[in-house]
Formats: sequence, C-alpha cells, structure tokens
Amino acid sequence: MSGALLVVEDLNVTFPGRTGATRAVRNASFTLGRERLGIVGESGSGKSTTGRALLGLIPRPGIVTARTMTYAGEDLLKCSERDWQRLRGRRMSMVLQDPKYSLNPVRTVGRQIAETCLLHLGTSHREAERRTLAMLEAVRIRNPEVVYHLHPHQLSGGMGQRVMIAMMLIAEPDLLIADEPTSALDVTVQNEVLRILDDLVSERGMGLIFISHNLTVVSSFCDRVLVMYGGRIVEEIAARDLHNARHPYTRALVASAPSLDEPRAKLATVTRDPAWLR
Repeated sequence: MSGALLVVEDLNVTFPGRTGATRAVRNASFTLGRERLGIVGESGSGKSTTGRALLGLIPRPGIVTARTMTYAGEDLLKCSERDWQRLRGRRMSMVLQDPKYSLNPVRTVGRQIAETCLLHLGTSHREAERRTLAMLEAVRIRNPEVVYHLHPHQLSGGMGQRVMIAMMLIAEPDLLIADEPTSALDVTVQNEVLRILDDLVSERGMGLIFISHNLTVVSSFCDRVLVMYGGRIVEEIAARDLHNARHPYTRALVASAPSLDEPRAKLATVTRDPAWLR
C-alpha cells in the first residue's frame, strides 16, 4: 500500500512453556494506511496479541519476531524502551476493552488524561486541563467540567470507554488500536462510540485498527478486514465484500452471525479444519 503508516511482514509471537512453545501469532502480514482496518476472529485467535505486539507490549518471556515491522518508516523491531516511551501515547495509542481495568481507580479522570499532555506534549498544567476538557467534549461527554473531577468508579461503562478514547487521542497520534472497545456496551452506547471513532478518524486522518469478535459491527464500520484463526491471518477482504468471502472459516463466521435482514430459525455452527493451522 502506497504511503502505508504500518507495514508488517511475517509477524510471529511465541510464548515458551514447560511443555513447549505456544505460537500465538503465526506469520501475520498486513499494511495499514489512514483507514479503518478490522481484525476479527474467535477468542484466542491472536487478535489482541497482534495489537499488543505492534506497541511493544508483549510481556516476557514472550518473543516477538518479524521480517518487517515498521511504523512511518521507523523499525519497531529495533526500538529500545526509551524509543517505545516516545512512540506510545504520542504517535501510537491503544484503547483497551474494559476501562475499569485500565484507569487508575484512585486518581480523577481529568488528572489521568492531562498526564498525557504533560508527559508527551510538555504543556503547562493549565494548558493540559484546557486540552483535557476540550477532548472530553470531543468524545461527547456532557458536563466535562464535572466529569474531569470524577473517579473511574463514578462513570458508567459507556462514559468510561469514552474517557479511555479521550486519553488515547489527546496527544493526537497517527495510529489508534481499539481492542474490542464496544464489547461490554449496550447497542445504543456501542453505536455512539463507533460514531465518535469514525468522526475522529475522518477528521484527524488517523489509521485505526479495530479489533473485534463482532463481524456485524466490523462489516459496517471498517474499510478492510483481516480474519484470524489459530494465530494466522486466513483471509483479507474488503468489509463490503464479506458476504463473498472465499475462506471457509470466514464464510462460517458470516453464516453464524444473526441478521435482521435474513432471519434464520437456526444459526450455522463453525466447523473447523486442522489444515487451517498448517
């Protein structure tokens, strides 16, 4: 892809164990431009591990290898911890799926978001507060001055997710990885969060990796889709063409998803082939 923000070739993530190594991601290759790229698959397929590997967040003893892994021309495989601290938050960010495990419970929302400005942008405390209030308003939080002084336990699930998005976007990164940001939300709030992400990506020209197990959401929200099974990318397809998928696993996922347009008395089940892992 011309002008790609992210180029990944033969990404592998391996976790050594007493009974042998577990290959969580196997020879994954893809590119990302200023677009919305979806990654779908069942739990354990390697979606989140791929996202964490891109940000250097695989804990030891995990091993990350690749033939190529570059972001805006910078070789991520050669990044030191200092390099990662420069990249993470400022140029690359990740929204995790459950804010109650990602936000510090003893610090107010405003202080946590403003900290990103202080660390990565070098602003004054007054400017950090101004930017934080503006970002809370950008993610459509009512009464940002009130929410600024709240603690995470005082937020609803949807509001907590918006706070996480605000925290990850306040430094205006070029790449955002959203790891199932709508999985714990009801449909109304889910649609609102998707609209926020869509608007912010369009306005800021970012690249977005949207990780989800919900094929219906991904097909309507993303531009392209990577389908993962057993750590492998088994298919790459335009989101609008998912109904014409070629790989049997992708077709099975599409058939197993409920549809209001084509109601079925019984949903299909996914039949797996061991050859897909070879």
